[in-house]
Amino acid sequence: MHAPSSFHSFGHDLPAIRRVDARAPSRWLEAGWQDIRRTPIASLAYGLLFALGGDLIILALLEHPHLLALSISGFFFVAPLLAAGLYELSRASGNGEKPIFVESLRVFRHNFQSLALFGLLLALIATLWERFSAISFALLGATSANSASVYLNELLFSGEHLLFSLTWLGLGALLAAFVFALTVVSVPMMVDRDCDPVTAMATSLRAVVANPGPLALWALLIVILTLTGFATLLFGLVVLMPMLGHASWHAYRELVE
Repeated sequence: MHAPSSFHSFGHDLPAIRRVDARAPSRWLEAGWQDIRRTPIASLAYGLLFALGGDLIILALLEHPHLLALSISGFFFVAPLLAAGLYELSRASGNGEKPIFVESLRVFRHNFQSLALFGLLLALIATLWERFSAISFALLGATSANSASVYLNELLFSGEHLLFSLTWLGLGALLAAFVFALTVVSVPMMVDRDCDPVTAMATSLRAVVANPGPLALWALLIVILTLTGFATLLFGLVVLMPMLGHASWHAYRELVE
């Protein structure tokens, strides 16, 4: 039932991993919604920051096709780290506290070293993806388009660059899957236990190996709900991002002993 805990990383024993059933993602989403109900102002404040920040970034990149595409795909890379405050809200409310938004921000100070190192890793991954995308889009003449929306519409729907589109999307999906495997429980674990990033990432990878089906479904739900938020000019993220952030905390609590 449980994976052995006799693994070591930077002096830490890796915790045991629980196996979950296919209904687990729906339980996590329900628990995430209940957390929003317990801390509505603080939770929705994070959602509003996600939405407004994302809209400002998109507006700034409308004439830069590869950067606009990167900002959308890169969102999946950095969201687990940006949601650390939501994990703190879930942790505190689960302990019977009534946290407010400002108090949840302390998590970034208390766990600064671990979160900063993890952030540097995500930044490196995002930078490598940006360079690959920049070169690829430049080879297709992306800089000649009047706007990113016109170019991306041409690229994705005209069929003229179908092979490129499928290759770029496929590589992006593989990279996102790898990042998901590294982050599915790692940031909540660093918030909860103040462990180092390597221990957290190793635990996250083991959770995915032990629960490939349920966590593949969880990843699919994250993508669908996040893209739904993007489709509403990001304002759907005001509710969806806090729900996913809180749900990720409950995923960690159920998966890791």
